[in-house]
Amino acid sequence: MHRHHSAPDNAQDLLVTLGRLVDQALENIQFQRARAELGLALQRHMLPGGLPDFPGLRIGARYSPSQDGLAVGGDFYDAFTMRDGVAALTIGDVQGHGVEAAAFMGEARASLRALASVTIDPGEVLSFANDLLISLGGDLFTTCCLLSVLPESGELSVARAGHVPIVWGTDDGDSGILVDAGGMPLGILRGQRYPVTRRRLIRPGYLVLLTDGVVEGPSYPIDEGLAAVAELVGAADGADPGELAARVIEVADLTGHEDDAAVLVARYDGRPGESGV
Repeated sequence: MHRHHSAPDNAQDLLVTLGRLVDQALENIQFQRARAELGLALQRHMLPGGLPDFPGLRIGARYSPSQDGLAVGGDFYDAFTMRDGVAALTIGDVQGHGVEAAAFMGEARASLRALASVTIDPGEVLSFANDLLISLGGDLFTTCCLLSVLPESGELSVARAGHVPIVWGTDDGDSGILVDAGGMPLGILRGQRYPVTRRRLIRPGYLVLLTDGVVEGPSYPIDEGLAAVAELVGAADGADPGELAARVIEVADLTGHEDDAAVLVARYDGRPGESGV
């Protein structure tokens, strides 16, 4: 019986076939590298070039990209002025990686800024942003935390959409995690409502917003990560907010997490007194 041989009949054909496979592999690597570079460029473009300061409120941030160069994520942070001069701080984490996640991150950040010109209530902003992102189509979603501060009075309002809670600390060594209610991530179901937790900042100290890449990893429970950050914040002793953000993001090295990591720190220079946090 005659057998059909699919393999090359001689060494020259084999070398040609191997060369073709190598060329295809190189083309694929170049394509993936180009996607990664595009995603990183989008990510850098979408993140704020600078952060504003407000009366009695100074802002600092740090961002660390994924350890996997091809796994460009969608972590974002921002600080801006809402209507009536209210200070807004936000941080978020888009599900997924790649160019699509970076683009969705830009849509989410732009939506929050636009809607904050309509209302200063963080819960309403998240609710409107959720419906807006769903209306744009796509199958991605993002967790998010949005807070507003009235710098003159220290009145604080916080709303969360499936995101890591805020860590706080004061100059006299107190620290903890802001326990508040939350809602679903943005971009999943229409008509969501996001409860708002209200506090008053009195003592000088810090509010630290972060993504889960900082505090959670394969062998590092999120509770341990948040506790490590709270310890750092409680011992900050008046440090510049950018310097504290740099210390906090180093916690990510302990988690073994390969995801993006972002930290946004607000330093409140209020009058000493009883803590309202």
